[in-house]
Amino acid sequence: MTALTGGRFRMGSDRHYPEEAPAREVSVGAFAIDRFQVTNTQYAEFVAAADYVTVAERPLRTADHPGVPAARLAAGSLVFRPTHGPVDLRDLSQWWAWTPGASWRRPEGPGSGLRGRKQLPVVHIAYEDAEAYAAWRGQRLPTEAEWEYAARGGLDGADYTWGDEPLPEGRRLAHWWQGDFPWRSTRPGGVYGPAQVGSYPANAHGVHDMAGNVWEWTADWYAAPEGATAPSCCGPSEPRGGTEQASVDPSQPGRPVPRKVVKGGSWLCADEYCRRYRPAARRPQPVDTGMSHIGFRCAADLT
Repeated sequence: MTALTGGRFRMGSDRHYPEEAPAREVSVGAFAIDRFQVTNTQYAEFVAAADYVTVAERPLRTADHPGVPAARLAAGSLVFRPTHGPVDLRDLSQWWAWTPGASWRRPEGPGSGLRGRKQLPVVHIAYEDAEAYAAWRGQRLPTEAEWEYAARGGLDGADYTWGDEPLPEGRRLAHWWQGDFPWRSTRPGGVYGPAQVGSYPANAHGVHDMAGNVWEWTADWYAAPEGATAPSCCGPSEPRGGTEQASVDPSQPGRPVPRKVVKGGSWLCADEYCRRYRPAARRPQPVDTGMSHIGFRCAADLT
């Protein structure tokens, strides 16, 4: 972990997606945060020690999915599947597939595994899976404000974790989509998926992969930014998100599921589709849903 003294910084952005606005001055206290995203090796140690079963490995409950035949309620998770060519980018169902048997152990579903992936970030992690790991370590998940403070690396108001240029001197400083989304990868060998943690340089706070690679859970319930109705100069100290009840999407069909904030973007961020590999970027994620591009890192209080 790296220890950060905290302080005031400019959180959010007025230049990008509406859910990031308004940019506002906030402050956080001293805390520590993992230098790297939690890896498959680290998560395997926790599972073995705690005899833990992740949400994706538990069969779905009939009560939570009325009308769905019991035979279809197999344990699983959402897996990215590249398409065969260009598609309508408004339809996420063309590249996301519910895959029985998919979990952190089998990232692409049955037949896949962790061979060669020990230092990749763990994925298919629901919120309670991340929270359980952090508690096992005697730590916690970072708040959204702490996460963004760490990601900015002291570059207050910059677009990216490294500054305002997406490709400074032509260099790619984070892992986001290379190629034509969602069907053609131009990474070496045409591979898809996250990169080994620490594959790209750390920011000025000594923290790696705060842009791209995998989205990361935070402790905050999703809501409009705190202070959104107040002048941007008067943001709060130690800001937190909304309430569990208010985090639910009212247009969501079926059983309402609360949502937490995830940050940082992922390897699936493509410039023509999702420029969310930035510190200010945020999106809501249902707490019961892991995916093949969501992981986490831990934080801790400094005493």
